[in-house]
Amino acid sequence: MSSSGIAPESRHGARGSTGLVPARADRIIRAVSWWWASTPLLLFAPAIAHAMGLPGVRREMGWVFVLMALFTAVLAPTTGFVVAQIRDRREARRRFLIMAAVSGGLILFFLLSGVLFSECPDGYHC
Repeated sequence: MSSSGIAPESRHGARGSTGLVPARADRIIRAVSWWWASTPLLLFAPAIAHAMGLPGVRREMGWVFVLMALFTAVLAPTTGFVVAQIRDRREARRRFLIMAAVSGGLILFFLLSGVLFSECPDGYHC
């Protein structure tokens, strides 16, 4: 108890409690993880819209969704890794490195398969 007997003394003195900073970092890490998890939904949104009877979405806005998925796949692990590095969250850093490896592998796969599948041998219709 403090000398006045009203409230207990703070161990941190004038700085106050630092409980908000770790909670905020954890919320940011969780939000960025969910942001990254939304990448497949963004990537397949035009196909889902086409299947639901909205072919105009796929035809006119398909490239926007693909760019948003690419942007999310690259930026979310990068942002999460930076936050985890600043707040010294080792487990989260590991998770974001795995996310970056998965994203990089899938992006590389789509780039290579797009280049390889676009070239057809003579006599074949692709």
